[in-house]
Amino acid sequence: MNLKGKGFYLWKIPSCEGGDPQAIAQTAHQAGLTHVLIKIANGIYDYNYDPTTKKDLIEPVANALHAKNIAVWGWHYVFGDLPKDEAKAAIRQVNRLPLDGYVIDAEGEYKGKYTPCRIFMQELRNTLPDFPIALSSYRYPSYHMELPWTDFLNHCDINIPQVYWEQLHNPGDQLDRSISEFQTLITPVRPIIPTGAAYCAGGWCATQADVIEFLNRCVSRGLNAANFWSWDYCRTKLPQIWEAIANFEWPTAPNPEKSLIDKYIEFLNARNADHILDLYTDDAVHINASRTIQGKLFIKNYYQDYFTTIPSNSIFTLLSDSGNNETRHISWELRNGGSKTATATETFGISSNKIIYHYSLVE
Repeated sequence: MNLKGKGFYLWKIPSCEGGDPQAIAQTAHQAGLTHVLIKIANGIYDYNYDPTTKKDLIEPVANALHAKNIAVWGWHYVFGDLPKDEAKAAIRQVNRLPLDGYVIDAEGEYKGKYTPCRIFMQELRNTLPDFPIALSSYRYPSYHMELPWTDFLNHCDINIPQVYWEQLHNPGDQLDRSISEFQTLITPVRPIIPTGAAYCAGGWCATQADVIEFLNRCVSRGLNAANFWSWDYCRTKLPQIWEAIANFEWPTAPNPEKSLIDKYIEFLNARNADHILDLYTDDAVHINASRTIQGKLFIKNYYQDYFTTIPSNSIFTLLSDSGNNETRHISWELRNGGSKTATATETFGISSNKIIYHYSLVE
């Protein structure tokens, strides 16, 4: 499966949506993601695996993402000291898990290791001759010519450079330079799918303007896809960056049409009571365990008061959604950082795609 549209790297599954496979898949779908890259190995060891319970965490997430038609690639941080064993770890995971592709993350530890690289790649390709493989490494090869670029890329289908514009805010210029260097300094030339920055480091943070500029430049350069590092950090610490990426429409892989429920969760995260009110009829009824109110004025006051009681950087995540065009049953959770602060079950009565009654139980 070819990479296209928007994607995110996922490092530690328990740090993403509480590790819930359905929540991860639903969140990815709502953000219009077409692919998610999950860490499957570190050196010679399996990753996102609980050695105590012997429980694999990846397969349920991959299956949930596939159910939403989202591609799943596994990424593997490699060191080059035990190349055959690292290749065996990759092969083991690729054969065991429902993956659409495999990404080699080779960085400083692999500099100067030309023979180990050839051993590693030969072992991989002898066993996985047709499986999609990509390389993830530095944005500017001119700074890292000791990396065995050619030995890796000879056996890779895609080049996924880490175009992290740390300490600056010029992602478009940095992407242009990265593409130019890979086209002129390194052979073979492979299709480029860049990874952008969605994190903070050393007092610097990527901004909403940064990620939009990065995505627009990817599109204007005719690239098939782009992705970001990392889901773990962005969702919990930079929700505004997540929303900017989620709202971006990739021309060849547009976001799914948002349902009333999708809009409801989006407007909760935006803390926008006026937009939430647009989802209700003028005489809508809102019910909870302690009271019943009717009319938009009272419902608006309820949301405005509620938003003052929750942390501004907390995130609402839809966990389940069932029913039909007339009645919807949903559940969601609210997280602040890595901690769950609230859960809710809600029922909506709907007429002409507007809420006419709303029962809410928040715990």
